Amino acid sequence: MSVLQPGTPAPEFTLQREDGGSFTRDDLKGRTTVLVFYPFAFSPVCTDQLNLYEEVLDQFAAQGATLYGVSCDSSWTQRAFREKLGVTIEQLSDFEPKGAACRAFGVLHEGGFPQRALVIVDPEGVVKWSYQAPSPGDLPGANLIFDGLA
Repeated sequence: MSVLQPGTPAPEFTLQREDGGSFTRDDLKGRTTVLVFYPFAFSPVCTDQLNLYEEVLDQFAAQGATLYGVSCDSSWTQRAFREKLGVTIEQLSDFEPKGAACRAFGVLHEGGFPQRALVIVDPEGVVKWSYQAPSPGDLPGANLIFDGLA
């Protein structure tokens, strides 16, 4: 399985927001969205990745992009992770049914967690750019997102 390629319409999916609401394909429409798939809250590389992206969040926003973190962790775990890091990037949970959205985007690892991947979806709901790290332990730099937005 590999990450969805540019030109592919975003699949139907449902992720859970921290407040318990749903985030679906309809929420992608009308804006440029960067979905940051990461394996595990509180793991070292995931911590570094979200901290790095938070540092340049204003630059992403200046290019019209909104970032969301996506993992198979529960929304409670994601909230604790976000609060512990002090980041503002909204976290979306793919906990139940576990990995369904990650599978739809082609990033579910055989171990039941997301591969480390980035997917940019354009305002029409079509994948504009995507990247999957060679391994879950590789941190994709912010420059990759800037290149994808360009």
